[in-house]
Amino acid sequence: MTQDELKALVGQAALAHVVPGSIVGVGTGSTVNCFIDALATMKDQIRGAVSSSVKSTERLQAHGIPVLDSNTVESIPVYIDGADEIDHQGCMIKGGGAALTREKIVADLAERFVCIADESKLVDVLGAFPLPVEVIPMAAAQVMRRFATVYGGQASVRAGVTTDNGNIIVDVRGLKITDPLAMEAEVNQWPGVVTVGIFGRHKAKVCLLGTSQGVRTLDF
Repeated sequence: MTQDELKALVGQAALAHVVPGSIVGVGTGSTVNCFIDALATMKDQIRGAVSSSVKSTERLQAHGIPVLDSNTVESIPVYIDGADEIDHQGCMIKGGGAALTREKIVADLAERFVCIADESKLVDVLGAFPLPVEVIPMAAAQVMRRFATVYGGQASVRAGVTTDNGNIIVDVRGLKITDPLAMEAEVNQWPGVVTVGIFGRHKAKVCLLGTSQGVRTLDF
């Protein structure tokens, strides 16, 4: 199966985790686009969605799915999103689509995070995928120097990208993230960092992994 076929497979499988009559948390990215398209087939069975990006909001609304302001929602049963990498404990790197901060906000509203991904995203140690960090522009050089000093990472500003929050993305290469929770807590304290794309505190409870043999379910 192609990568696109695997994404469509897990997007469809995620419907089983949607709670009828509820508000659904919806992430961002190409795999999530497949989920949004599948969700449209049961849009009359849900109250609406809380979205993590402008692009996802537009796609949801194009399908006639109501999108609610996160400030009007106290909690949601499930958040469904992809990952750039996921390890065997359910910790993830996210932010390839530059929506990491809003993704983390919606994930924080949710009782369960269901990750949908193809099998290429499952890794033993996070870090082969460049770690995205949303940064206030005036702190970019400072944050990049600190990654080099503290973690030996090579950081660069992602060219031509502005987040939905008006900030920039710094991508960090050359990392081996053996303790995602500790690194997430540390980097989030650095002045100018809006959030780091390590999802350790908000890790997945379930991963629906698209494989050539079908959907494999990982519970964490």
